[in-house]
Amino acid sequence: MSSNNLTIDIDTQGLITDLQKLIKIPSVSARKQNLEECAKEIVEMMKGIGIEAELLHLLESDQKNSSSIPPPLVYGEVKSKSNPNGKTLLFYNHYDVQPEEPIDLWDYEPFEGTVDGNLIYGRGASDDKGELVTRLKAIEYFLKNLGDVPINIKFIVEGEEEIGSNNISKYLKKYNEKFKADIVIWEFGYVDQEQKPIISLGMKGLLYVELTAQGASRDVHSSLAVLIENPAWRIIKALSTMVDDKGKILIKDWYKEVKELSKEENIVVDNEPFDEDSFKKEYGISKFINNLKGKGIKKALICEPTCNISGLNSGYSGPGAKTITPSKAMVKIDFRLVPNMDPMVQFNRLQNHLKENGFDDIKVTKIHGEAAGRTELNNRYVKVIQNSANEIFGDSIISISSAGTGPMFDFIDLLKAPCISIGGTYIFSRIHSPNEYARIDLLEKTTKCMIRIIDNISKTPLSSI
Repeated sequence: MSSNNLTIDIDTQGLITDLQKLIKIPSVSARKQNLEECAKEIVEMMKGIGIEAELLHLLESDQKNSSSIPPPLVYGEVKSKSNPNGKTLLFYNHYDVQPEEPIDLWDYEPFEGTVDGNLIYGRGASDDKGELVTRLKAIEYFLKNLGDVPINIKFIVEGEEEIGSNNISKYLKKYNEKFKADIVIWEFGYVDQEQKPIISLGMKGLLYVELTAQGASRDVHSSLAVLIENPAWRIIKALSTMVDDKGKILIKDWYKEVKELSKEENIVVDNEPFDEDSFKKEYGISKFINNLKGKGIKKALICEPTCNISGLNSGYSGPGAKTITPSKAMVKIDFRLVPNMDPMVQFNRLQNHLKENGFDDIKVTKIHGEAAGRTELNNRYVKVIQNSANEIFGDSIISISSAGTGPMFDFIDLLKAPCISIGGTYIFSRIHSPNEYARIDLLEKTTKCMIRIIDNISKTPLSSI
């Protein structure tokens, strides 16, 4: 059974229609909104294709009334009739999306899936509903045209990725035998300005925290600032001890476990292109931090930890003036982590830093922690997937790691399977921002790429993978 002997015709209208169905369900995990509805829609979509599908839960049915329970996970499976003892490929995706705000900056309704030329707009168009649909359409191609898949296929589609995948490790542990696979195709992959897909072998980790400083029992008249300490200044002073003016994190031992890139990894970084001018133009900036250039930019994205202020809130921020000394100040910080950095160890280092610098009155809350995951460059699946991408896109790029974060470490650790990220999300598709879009031509190419990946894995001798 070989798709190479067939012309791969993609049902573009069906692809668009299915994506629109999913975009129209505002499955915002931050608000716990429409998650089960979206999960059920995906199950029905899978069943319509011929994929055995079900919803999986962590809790028993009598516990499902609690508002704190995690959303269901969609599981799909197609067993190969012709090659039941062959390899198993697992697709990991997510059905939850980011909040749509600020709504006034959208040119199109965020939950409509409006098509304008080669673009389809909507929250989740690229991240991650568009990518999911390409995987589903690849399976539909095999079942519709050949009546079978050449290898075993599994799907995991979760509903909490946009809020940190807090429960994915529990799902992987509870259903470990069910999920076992030889290779995991990750939820997304970028396509650069030269129309080349970036095949990423890793993702950074994350430590997300909230710092809170308490002042008076209520907001008070600002004339009392001579007597009552402003918690906003307290937060600012604490923040100033954590990072220097070049962005280096000053917390003791923060970089202790960070390792230098190997010789082979350095070669890959050297060969990875990065268009500085178009990047600056897209984001409206004139320079990078510390005036980074060339390889320094790429190394920063791949293997440097970060300390980023995600949100800062205190006092009055409405129109006009209101002269108060606020009673509370809060800052949200996300730290990107690299391999070997343990989120809990880093959290303890942050707590110790604040205490040692006289800020033990500031409350530190850990919101989420996730370790970095990475597949080795010499993993045999890397070449199979790159060859598949090259067949469809003409050329591709290998990247050591994405600058973003996802639960890749849990999959590598608990399923003992390599994870490789490849997809069709245009690098400037405005994910997490107003006017998020997917390019229809890239959705088509990604679907074809998934078909090639499946077929090429099936034709690679088991002994060589």
